[in-house]
Amino acid sequence: MAEPGHRLSARGRGTTERRTPRLLRLLFWAGTAFQVTQGTGPELHACKESEYHYEYTACDSTGSRWRVAVPHTPGLCTSLPDPVKGTECSFSCNAGEFLDMKDQSCKPCAEGRYSLGTGIRFDEWDELPHGFASLSANMELDDSAAESTGNCTSSKWVPQGDYIASNTDECTATLMYAVNLKQSGTVNFEYYYPDSSIIFEFFVQNDQCQPNADDSRWMKTTEKGWEFHSVELNRGNNVLYWRTTAFSVWSKVSKPVLTQLMYKWAKPKICSEDLEGAVKLPASGEKTSCPPCNPGFFKTSNSTCQPCPYGSYSNGSDCTHCPAGTEPAVGFEYKWWNTLPTNMETTVLSGINFEYKGMTGWEVASDHIYTAAGASDNDFMILTLVVPGFRPPQSVMADTENKEVARITFVFETVCSVNCELYFMVGVNSRTNTPVETWKGSKGKQSYTYIIEENATTSFTWAFQRTTFHEASRKYTNDVAKIYSINVTNVMNGVASYCRPCALEASDVGSSCTSCPAGYYIDRDSGTCHSCPPNTILKAHQPYGVQACVPCGPGTKNNKIHSLCYNDCIFSRNTPTRTFNYNFSALANTVTLAGGPSFTSKGLKYFHHFTLSLCGNQGRKMSVCTDNVTDLRIPEGESGFSKSITAYVCQAVIIPPEVTGYKAGVSSQPVSLADRLIGVTTNMTLDGITSPAELFHPESLGIPDVIFFYRSNDVTQSCSSGRSTTIRVRCSPQKTVPGSLSLPGTCSDGTCDGCNFHFLWESAAACPLCSVADYHAIVSSCVAGIQKTTYVWREPKLCFGGISLPEQRVTICKTIDFWLKVGISAGTCTAILLTVLTCYFWKKNQKLEYKYSKLVMNATLKDCDLPAADSCAIMEGEDVEDDLIFTSKKSLFGKIKSFTSKRTPDGFDSVPLKTSSGGPDMDL
Repeated sequence: MAEPGHRLSARGRGTTERRTPRLLRLLFWAGTAFQVTQGTGPELHACKESEYHYEYTACDSTGSRWRVAVPHTPGLCTSLPDPVKGTECSFSCNAGEFLDMKDQSCKPCAEGRYSLGTGIRFDEWDELPHGFASLSANMELDDSAAESTGNCTSSKWVPQGDYIASNTDECTATLMYAVNLKQSGTVNFEYYYPDSSIIFEFFVQNDQCQPNADDSRWMKTTEKGWEFHSVELNRGNNVLYWRTTAFSVWSKVSKPVLTQLMYKWAKPKICSEDLEGAVKLPASGEKTSCPPCNPGFFKTSNSTCQPCPYGSYSNGSDCTHCPAGTEPAVGFEYKWWNTLPTNMETTVLSGINFEYKGMTGWEVASDHIYTAAGASDNDFMILTLVVPGFRPPQSVMADTENKEVARITFVFETVCSVNCELYFMVGVNSRTNTPVETWKGSKGKQSYTYIIEENATTSFTWAFQRTTFHEASRKYTNDVAKIYSINVTNVMNGVASYCRPCALEASDVGSSCTSCPAGYYIDRDSGTCHSCPPNTILKAHQPYGVQACVPCGPGTKNNKIHSLCYNDCIFSRNTPTRTFNYNFSALANTVTLAGGPSFTSKGLKYFHHFTLSLCGNQGRKMSVCTDNVTDLRIPEGESGFSKSITAYVCQAVIIPPEVTGYKAGVSSQPVSLADRLIGVTTNMTLDGITSPAELFHPESLGIPDVIFFYRSNDVTQSCSSGRSTTIRVRCSPQKTVPGSLSLPGTCSDGTCDGCNFHFLWESAAACPLCSVADYHAIVSSCVAGIQKTTYVWREPKLCFGGISLPEQRVTICKTIDFWLKVGISAGTCTAILLTVLTCYFWKKNQKLEYKYSKLVMNATLKDCDLPAADSCAIMEGEDVEDDLIFTSKKSLFGKIKSFTSKRTPDGFDSVPLKTSSGGPDMDL
């Protein structure tokens, strides 16, 4: 049995159990008992009846068989009886009878004896019974057979007297038994299997090596001790398999050592202080007064501690009633250890056969409690605290988003010289306790807090083991674990060490405590409720004063009941030139991601599987990680309990089907990595959390990554501030929704230190929303009187969603030909107009010239004293054509020239006259 001390078990109220599956008794029922055929040896002497026995041959196709004699030891005798015709194959004896093979008839059992009829029972396990085989193998299929066998040599089923126990490590241990049934029958066995971290299965293969179609191969854990299991068997060869495999991939980190001397002999005392050279116990010193009672208790007259009644409180001395307007803060706070509290018990569990030894595992020592010596160094020292339930404060309204109903905090220390281990386990409603934290080696005095999220009867168990190896002598009795204080809040029927203010509600009998509405804090002075300011949450469990309203981080806002800050998938980033708006709604659904393969110390392959939910959903945590080891054992159609957690980001250990050989992969050890959203920003650091840019390949588009910062409530020994998670959301236009998730190249499991996890989410949906600055217009040429304006995105397109491109715009336009025609037409019209105007002004000028000439002639007559003519009449014999005409036969230029030369140098004008006879002109 390899490293039996690695698994725990306990019995009784509120204790934890991690035991190997065991078989108490095994019973076969069949139509005819199985048979084995053996050969005969060389001729020596005639066999006596005491040297041989009878067996039946296999049945032939007609249902016939033969009875043959088989020597007990082949080769010692000869002359065996000849084979005779046997009874029919369907023949069998009833219970209480046996088959006398000599005459092949059923006879009653002798007095004081019994018979199962056609069955056989195994209920003594001092050694592995004949016909059974125990095999072991390494679950890592890539390992060679030699390596697998070598690593798992001791991982087998081991007889323990009245039962047989399986292994407890990562190797696969198989118990096999082959039986040939003459007719159909059953197999019944009793088993004990409380540990859900070990997979226990039972199945049957027929003579064609085909497994039974029965779906109940996955064994259910036993909640109330030993349980029976029965399976139908077919006629013929049947091979029965009991197989177990444990999975454990916890990581442990050592911390500094602090020591404290203990001046008390270890019990049981196995040394003599009277021998020469023996060490004496230091002097006990002067007597001192007993320490006070624990907070919430008072000391009675007989020096015992009793709890204060509800509505009062104490510091360990006297009870005091809570003042008006306050309520007791009920819980359990143990810091003085005069006696073991009534709701705690201690025992010792053997690390060899996991039996209880009826010894005290922990002893009180005034200001702390410590582990006793035990009977063996690999014993488990068990301490259990049982809490009946929890009651949140009257003044705090129920919060559906915050699952915390209470918390337990304890201060402890371990002093070890070898590989000791301290386990802390939690069980709910009498279910098997589950380890939630393990410390290995010496640990300095430190505090640990566990958040309780279910209002139910809960047991808390501490188990300390000095070493996993069993030796005849005790060498490490000085290795101890100490617990200094234990504090559990909001305990039902608990006691109070102080009273806190509450919201007051007026009634006929006075004022009483009540709860404020969601998002309201309590004013200490007036006891009234006031609403928290916008973008704040009521984070404290004691919501007193406006300081209890905690501001939300950047890029987040409060939900309706002011219980948490969340991001509604909307984000804005301001620059000097532009405001970038984001909408991550397309990334609101949960996504999963698996890290690279890892291997345990024995070569078992497993993966870290992550589930992420980025934003939205009113702040509800959508990622779920489950421990489905229990579900694998439950037949279809039946419901069972499986451990699961809900968070923004969670992680589970996945063992793939090709490694386990089961129908589905094994998911175990779910862990929350993100319980609270701290903020959303483009800065690399927020609230002490850093997202180093060098963990991922750099972005190349000039758009900063938007980073979501989260924290986890879980505080572990290696992560004293809890875990944190950052998700870089990067604009990648070429990656369609939802895009791709990746882990840091240098940290394949998402973390480089086990506490801070980092992810990169690249997607087109991570780009800013499109705006008018992300597109431009293209105007086409005018074709057939139509011009089109088309809007296109700027390349490369670095936006997603937002506004859509405007529709193509069509306008009426005029072509160049049209304007050419218009120009020609206008030119033609202008030329015509100029011509008309020229003719008009020429005609008008002609009239003006005539009038001017007439005026000149009149002026000439006046100057010569000639009588002015009243009229110009045509003399007799004159023709109309002899009229004064002086421009008709001259060009316009000539006329102008003539007009300018008519005045003589002496100041007189010369007017050409035409005689009636057509003679030459005369100058007057």
